[in-house]
Amino acid sequence: MISVEEALEKLLSNVDVLAKKEVAVLDTLGQVLAEDIYSEIDVPPLDNSAMDGYAVQSSDTRGAGSHSPRLLRVIDTVAAGSISESEVTAGTAVRIMTGAPVPKGADTVVRFEDTDEVNRREISGGQPITEIGILCEVGAGLNIRRAGEDIGRGTRILAEGTVIRPAEVGVLASLGRSQVTVISRPVVAILSTGDELVEVGQPLPAGKIYNSNSYSVAALVRRYGGVPNMLGIALDSEDSLVAALRRGLDADMLITSGGVSVGDYDVVKDVLAKEGEIGFWTVRMKPGKPIAFGTIRGSDRQGTPRRIPHLGLPGNPVSSMVTFEVFARPAIFKMMGRNAWTKPTVEAVLEDRIVNTDGRRIFTRAVVEKREGRYFARLTGPQGSGILTSMSQADGLAIVPEDRVEAKPGDTVRVMMLDWNEEVI
Repeated sequence: MISVEEALEKLLSNVDVLAKKEVAVLDTLGQVLAEDIYSEIDVPPLDNSAMDGYAVQSSDTRGAGSHSPRLLRVIDTVAAGSISESEVTAGTAVRIMTGAPVPKGADTVVRFEDTDEVNRREISGGQPITEIGILCEVGAGLNIRRAGEDIGRGTRILAEGTVIRPAEVGVLASLGRSQVTVISRPVVAILSTGDELVEVGQPLPAGKIYNSNSYSVAALVRRYGGVPNMLGIALDSEDSLVAALRRGLDADMLITSGGVSVGDYDVVKDVLAKEGEIGFWTVRMKPGKPIAFGTIRGSDRQGTPRRIPHLGLPGNPVSSMVTFEVFARPAIFKMMGRNAWTKPTVEAVLEDRIVNTDGRRIFTRAVVEKREGRYFARLTGPQGSGILTSMSQADGLAIVPEDRVEAKPGDTVRVMMLDWNEEVI
């Protein structure tokens, strides 16, 4: 057995950053920019109003108050998306909506609330207002958003290597970009092995179980930015496994579940040895000891020979998901060009006992709560590697190191967070 760190290093050394690809902006969420983004425009393009109000010359408001309004002639109304042809001069005002360009001559915007517009509308009988009273003194520049205030023309706005979040999608759209160059999403071929497996949606014969692993793994691939390609189920024979794997040899990575233990029908590692080479088999962790990694001979989408990384996850559903989080997630992130591969961790006070019987690193399903500024972790219940509901209840994995024989209630443990929620943050 090798350590978790050794296994991860071997895996990542066989995974490369994928090619660049031009993608529609809305489809780039979670991907990594493969170009610097410079603005060809000012955002906003013109000085515009930050409020609904009146564009005026600030000098016309001097001495204005609720009992001594300054009366101005209203010469135009301008809405967002329009440009007023009128010029504001001394004694005049333009009624202006939020986002509308500030008309020539105006140097400030007085919001509706600081005028007598409400009273004038009540007595106007629905007719346009031709005069407005300013009820307070305002300085120049009030309620005006300047051209280029957000983004200046020629400025580098986003750097190559940036991970695209919803905010970056909005920034790109504000620049008018419909396409952007990013690192490709990895296509991950997913295959479950085992004579006992039945595809979901089919009748369940006695002695069989549904193929849940392919679905949990595919969901994890999608969650972390990859594209799952589900290959179905392979029987416990080399011929069946090889035939199924060959359907996925144009993928960027192959993930199988099952077939990596020491049983008579666990054939994944044998196929790895014949169709490629084995990088490691068995890792000093629990759950997830029987995990295999290697490369399989294949070809890219242009037919060029290459070696495809293959990760053989354990067949037990919890082991499959835990090992995915520890190994497959970092591999997917590296292929996508991301630099941060690890999950966030917290130090938490343990509320249950964890016993380490055989010197492996234990990843225990836990629920994390924050109380009075401290984190607390309690186990989800029985920790058998076949209890998949323990993963659905957990938001973290409490970790007990290899050299620690026990973690008792009250001890502090490191917890790798699977999810964050309002109760934990």
